[in-house]
Amino acid sequence: MSKILLLEDDEVLSETLVELLEAEGFEVALVSDGEMALEATFENRYDLFLLDINVPFLDGFELLKSLRQSGDKTPTIFITALTDISSLSKGFEVGADDYIKKPFDFDELLVRIKALLKKQFSTYANEISLGSFKFDIEKEELYKELEFIPLPPVELKITKLLFQNLNKTLKKEFLLDELSSDGESSEGALRVHINKLRKIGLPIETVKGIGYRLGNS
Repeated sequence: MSKILLLEDDEVLSETLVELLEAEGFEVALVSDGEMALEATFENRYDLFLLDINVPFLDGFELLKSLRQSGDKTPTIFITALTDISSLSKGFEVGADDYIKKPFDFDELLVRIKALLKKQFSTYANEISLGSFKFDIEKEELYKELEFIPLPPVELKITKLLFQNLNKTLKKEFLLDELSSDGESSEGALRVHINKLRKIGLPIETVKGIGYRLGNS
């Protein structure tokens, strides 16, 4: 199930979009201002951003600019009432992948979303490297200096999440939620798995009171 972060401060439109997108099988997180959107990107990983531009506190342009500068490459569609060429140009300059003008037909938006997601998954880097480690996303295999490192299912799942969110802090609650289907729902069990991964050399940092982060310190 693809996860979408929707930034929209129009209550009627946002509720309509959430309802329609969820009916299409998407998981949607709705926020109404730019600062809430930025915080959401720190806490979760999304497959697509749908961003209005004229929103409170931090507008869509500044939000996406900040995300791109931090290395976040999540596919992004701007949804906005702005129609001038300068706004359109600015949207692409700060890193948007697509742009749809209000009012829009939902079926058109859906086509754009599916096309962008298809492009993302077909071009997503299969291999993510960190120091002497390399993780193959498609095969779900970890290597250290070309040597295959076998991992138990739960630790493999944690490793994949950490590599997919390299240099990002993953909240303990997020990890526990992702692992709940494997029967791993306690912080103690999570710490044990993290420590085992550290023993093979993965540089996993504990972010006190929040969660864990994989990356170069």
